[in-house]
Amino acid sequence: MRAFGVQSLPRGMLAALALGLLLAGCGSAPKPAGDRPSLPRTAPSADSDGPGANPPSDLAGLPDAEPRIDPIRPGGANKPYQALGRDYVPITRDVPFSERGLASWYGRKFHGRRTANGETYDMYAMTAAHPTLPLPSYARIRNPANGREVVVRINDRGPFHAGRIVDLSYAAALRLDLLRGVAPVELERLTFDEIRSGAWRRGDPDATRLASLPVPAPLPAPVPVPAPDVVTVATLPAEAPIEAPAAAPVAAVRGFWVQLGAFRESAGAESFLRRVGAEVEELAPRLATFGDAALYRVQAGPYASRDEAQGVAARVREALGLVPVIVERN
Repeated sequence: MRAFGVQSLPRGMLAALALGLLLAGCGSAPKPAGDRPSLPRTAPSADSDGPGANPPSDLAGLPDAEPRIDPIRPGGANKPYQALGRDYVPITRDVPFSERGLASWYGRKFHGRRTANGETYDMYAMTAAHPTLPLPSYARIRNPANGREVVVRINDRGPFHAGRIVDLSYAAALRLDLLRGVAPVELERLTFDEIRSGAWRRGDPDATRLASLPVPAPLPAPVPVPAPDVVTVATLPAEAPIEAPAAAPVAAVRGFWVQLGAFRESAGAESFLRRVGAEVEELAPRLATFGDAALYRVQAGPYASRDEAQGVAARVREALGLVPVIVERN
């Protein structure tokens, strides 16, 4: 079991959360430069995220996603939301979008699970996650270190680490030769006009514009925050733990809980719970989602005393850079 710490590859955490936070996804694309990357020769360790025991034989030659025009629907996966103390407002119009920043990737820990827009995550498909692009969308991702490019379908939310702009599927990261860790990339959303006309097939017409984009400055380190006061709430009759696939069922309700987030929709809460459980595996057996008519709250517990809960909150704060809220249920 992994001790408290930040895992460098899946999605991460940013800043403080507070109680009551509301937030409630083969055409002829440009050919990558250089030699094709190859799969790792050794199997991943038990606590690593990798290709699994029997990956497809020719992932390095997997074709790009084939862009198509999907309607942009406001609401659902495109609703404004808040994660780890930061507000996100997804784009809900067909507009050009380009940026530069860091890319990470996620693999078998989430393989087969539901993405933010309800699709099934396939680590061997050309997909990616982005905090604000419309779900679904298509984007060209370029690794400036080697000139390789891929076209991916954006169907999930994240990453939430400081400075990171996109979380790639395992297959997309392999094509870009980014499996060794986090690295800079250039991202360009494909507009409906580019998809309709086939202009996206002609290479990257905006390479000059991408090269001129400023590299985002790193976000400041989290400001130390004193331990939060305990918030006492009464357990409502309609409020009950919702079992999530990543966590064992939690039978007890009374006691002290460490609240990590609150969502308007159960899908967002369940996705967030899985990611927290994957990044801090020691918390996974304690995680549960509580729902009522207004919110779905992701909490860890129960703990027998305030001191025990505050100790967990302090370790989470140190490991993930966020400040949970302690809730007492009676």
